[in-house]
Amino acid sequence: MNENQLSKRLHYVASYIKKGMKIADIGSDHAYLPCYAIKQGTASFAVAGEIAEGPFQSAKEQVEKVQLGHLIDVRKGDGLEVIGPNEVDCIVIAGMGGPLIAQILENGKEKLDGVSRLVLQPNIGAAHIRRWLLENGWKLIDEHILEEDDKTYEVLAAEKGVLSRPYNSDELLLGPFLLKKKNEAFQKKWLSELRVWQNILNSMDKATDRPETEKKRQELLKKIAIVKEALK
Repeated sequence: MNENQLSKRLHYVASYIKKGMKIADIGSDHAYLPCYAIKQGTASFAVAGEIAEGPFQSAKEQVEKVQLGHLIDVRKGDGLEVIGPNEVDCIVIAGMGGPLIAQILENGKEKLDGVSRLVLQPNIGAAHIRRWLLENGWKLIDEHILEEDDKTYEVLAAEKGVLSRPYNSDELLLGPFLLKKKNEAFQKKWLSELRVWQNILNSMDKATDRPETEKKRQELLKKIAIVKEALK
């Protein structure tokens, strides 16, 4: 195991794991992240969870290869069913869509009692995660957006707690911390989204008027207005 096997986005994910934490990496693939976190001395124990047989076997082989089987338990199962109550204090879910990550958290809510931190890296749809956190007693403590291989990724870190006020629609869509930073990756991502949305709008203008089409059109117009204001 070496650092070169860990992508730039997973390095950022790993940076949000507090020293000594017991972690569960859900959808661990080759288990590179838990292997790295253990080797760095960040995590003290890890569960690598995988639902599919191929990645499950790959994770097992990787853990055996780096001789970390006594500290990393590779388990096969769906979402948070691979962990027991109060077994870990940090859950990592990276490399999936935002709606799926939110669904995994929702389905495994009873497993979150002893968990103090969530580190989530959606490929798309981060707003779904922010909404879930807000509705379930979690608050963001930081966010990062980065570019890797011509794609942009958001990393969200959250802890239990209630916000002094709910996120507004701008913060839900764009991220309260990312809105303050507005780095180059943020600008690039949302300029690209604007172009896509504008093309969709143009095609909608040619479509026949139906109530559902008009509703989608209004939603798009609202998102376009939010992003344009943020990019000023």
